[in-house]
Amino acid sequence: MGRFLAVLAVLFTLAPVSEPLAVEPNEILSDPALEARARALSKNIRCLVCQNQSIDDSNASLARDLRVIVRERLVAGESDEAIRDYLVSRYGEFVLLKPRVTTATYALWYGPWVVLAFGVLGAALFLSRRRGAQQAAPLDEAEAARVADLLRETDSDRESRS
Repeated sequence: MGRFLAVLAVLFTLAPVSEPLAVEPNEILSDPALEARARALSKNIRCLVCQNQSIDDSNASLARDLRVIVRERLVAGESDEAIRDYLVSRYGEFVLLKPRVTTATYALWYGPWVVLAFGVLGAALFLSRRRGAQQAAPLDEAEAARVADLLRETDSDRESRS
């Protein structure tokens, strides 16, 4: 049990830090308000190398370059929206971790809901048809007698074989 706890302790010390420290000290702005805005912007901009990380979390050199651009533009007095617009004009809508709702991104935003609606509609139609399907009509007397005769013949064939 002691070894298990020792291994567990080592694994926890090797576990990654919950918030990556990708922002380098020389990137941090002296104005805390501007740095807070830069961090907020960076958390919503995709690293084009890593693709599933924000530039705030990524150690890639391109992510560093984008963080520097964001900070330079903030110091120049640009608004958050102007900085996002600049990055989108340069790298495309893909640079945003949460793309804007535009005619080009309607399928991205509303496509899953349309697919879900068609799925629910299809399931409802399937279930309603299944419920409404007619059950087989009961056998009339002649059909019931014919089935009984066939069953007797089958039983007699089995007995004769054994």
